[in-house]
Amino acid sequence: MKRLLPALVAAVALSLPAAAQTIDGPQEYRTCLVLAKTKPEQGWEEALAWQSLGGGEAARHCAAVALIGLGKYGEAAARLETLANESVREDGVRAQMLAQAGQAWMLAGKLPRADSAQRAALVLAPSDPDILLDHAVLLAQVHHYAEAIDLLSGLLRRQPNRVEALVLRASAFRYQDNLPGAADDVEQALKLDPDYPDALLERGMIRRLRGDDAAARDDWRRAVELAPDSDAAETARRNLEKLDVKVK
Repeated sequence: MKRLLPALVAAVALSLPAAAQTIDGPQEYRTCLVLAKTKPEQGWEEALAWQSLGGGEAARHCAAVALIGLGKYGEAAARLETLANESVREDGVRAQMLAQAGQAWMLAGKLPRADSAQRAALVLAPSDPDILLDHAVLLAQVHHYAEAIDLLSGLLRRQPNRVEALVLRASAFRYQDNLPGAADDVEQALKLDPDYPDALLERGMIRRLRGDDAAARDDWRRAVELAPDSDAAETARRNLEKLDVKVK
């Protein structure tokens, strides 16, 4: 999972009881989270052992993250929501937990639950750019493109060089048949990061819609070269196959 913030580590560690602090609570938290993300089975065992020693919120959070790595998305999301609701930490920390719950619900395919968790997170941290971006991704998934564009436009006023936001808004513009707006956003994204695979994928789609098949093919091939195992590359391959069939 992304955004397991150092600030979140430090804030939760402050609430650890003395038994856990004796084993260096902040360091244990970081170690546990690394295991939860890279070796979730070991992370799960570490979290359970730490909980038995009084690890508190930090150990419970680590366990939930490990469950995501183990593919138990629904259980992880429910645990994260419960933890956020029971936590006595500041709003920003609780918002991050709810944001992670939203990500887990999305992985579980439970989009209404993800939407609920994200909106709850935004009540606590209405200006958090990462949570706003997550929510825009969800809005685009459920085809609420106008709402996604409004949200991303607000985000981009504060962070005009946020490449992911530019590419996502370009995609939303494209679905609303606003190709000039989509093209402007994707070109700005590629000025900031010329080798961003999602931007190349999106520009290829725009070029294809404008009838420039050769340029679209170049963008999609480049996306595959840069990140062959990415979702962007997989979509680019499918588009290339369709394009080649039409050419033949």
